[in-house]
Amino acid sequence: MTINVQSVHFDADKKLIDFINERVEKINIYYDGIITTEVILKIDKSDNSANKIAEIKMLGKGHEFFAKKQCASFEEATDLACEALKTQVKKHKEKMLEH
Repeated sequence: MTINVQSVHFDADKKLIDFINERVEKINIYYDGIITTEVILKIDKSDNSANKIAEIKMLGKGHEFFAKKQCASFEEATDLACEALKTQVKKHKEKMLEH
């Protein structure tokens, strides 16, 4: 699985990128059909302290999974997005097993 991490208008440090890669790769345990993962990190311009956005799009064999979360840190946003993706992936796999 290829993981591309993009940070918009800032440079993500290696520690953050390693964290994201580690979290995203764990989803592969549930479904090995994922080919590419795009992670986009953005900072919302609002006054809110929870202004870090993580968007994760996973492209699999004929299917796409997507989650977007906004939190006070990129790590927290990534964690929540990965949890949402894990749920989507598990549901997709269950549907595939039924057919």
